Amino acid sequence: GFFSPEEPGMFTDIYNSVMYNDRFCLLKDYEDYIKCQDSVSEVFKDPLQWAKMCVLNIASSGKFSSDRTISEYARDIWGVEPNDIKLPPPHEGLDSMDSKPPQKK
Repeated sequence: GFFSPEEPGMFTDIYNSVMYNDRFCLLKDYEDYIKCQDSVSEVFKDPLQWAKMCVLNIASSGKFSSDRTISEYARDIWGVEPNDIKLPPPHEGLDSMDSKPPQKK
């Protein structure tokens, strides 16, 4: 093995698992990943096109916010209402909280 010349068979089990029993589909889209990376590498050679794509990507990313995602998970998956309780900085400890978390019944 390249990464373990002293023990060439060290990663054989991992290799066999991924190549022949890939239950998590780790390599399922690898060929598509390589094709996409080749395309990205080509665009990167054109600084103007690369900059344009970067700006458009950033401008289109507004929907992807952690606040929105957490709110949707709370409502749609966990079935709870979000609250505005803020944790204090670690050096202040939980005793310094203005609002206490709700007590479990």
